[in-house]
Amino acid sequence: MSIDRSLRSKSSLERHRNVLTRTERIAALQDLESWSDEMSPFGLPKIAHRKAKAGKKKAKKEEEGATTDESSP
Repeated sequence: MSIDRSLRSKSSLERHRNVLTRTERIAALQDLESWSDEMSPFGLPKIAHRKAKAGKKKAKKEEEGATTDESSP
């Protein structure tokens, strides 16, 4: 029998969310310097919240080849 989703541990329920809470949107606007204290917390603009993907790494052979050429006399 499987366990109910509400009873799972917190870490297994953590995942990327597309919808931000009001406080998260205000914090993001403050980081972008688009928020002032005079603004209303209602009717906030939408904020793109993308999940960061890991970039591709360069081939090690190219990096190693550059270092060995420089070190040889």
